[in-house]
Amino acid sequence: MGAGMRRIMVRGVALGALTLVAVANRPAEAQEAAAPACAAPVAPPGELAPWTAPSRLRAAGNEADASRARLPVDQAARLTLLPTPEVRYPLRPEKPGGSVSYGGIVEIDVREAGTYRLALDSAAWIDLVRGEQTVKSTSHGHGPPCTGIRKMVDFPLTPGSYTLQIAANGQPEMTVLVVRLR
Repeated sequence: MGAGMRRIMVRGVALGALTLVAVANRPAEAQEAAAPACAAPVAPPGELAPWTAPSRLRAAGNEADASRARLPVDQAARLTLLPTPEVRYPLRPEKPGGSVSYGGIVEIDVREAGTYRLALDSAAWIDLVRGEQTVKSTSHGHGPPCTGIRKMVDFPLTPGSYTLQIAANGQPEMTVLVVRLR
């Protein structure tokens, strides 16, 4: 290989390296695809359809009062939460949130075994408790675009009563929906 060819190769490698540095130094938002802009809210499909008509529900601050805060399956609720220091969870949440966050407890009665999806409009931390143990989730995801559903978590459930612990929410209200996947 001649000296001229080596200079061309060195220049090509140098140009490629400069290009990589320039791309790496661009702002992250320029590198990622932009989230779709929502002109108007969209009704979620299928079993998530009840999301659009939430009832009002006040979350409980302790397990003894949780029976008065029941979240029916297939019914969305706009929950009023409590400041975190006022909530006494049956089990310490994995991510309890700080003194300026909000949380609460609601009861869920499951009549039929299956996979149940909890949909939230926030990034709150949730634990589903039965007895003295948390139920392990099987899937996590985001809701359909433009529906207002930010987070979805799936759980394998059998008939019985469950305690939904909500923690680390940034606002005093949130919407939640529990549905059985068909």
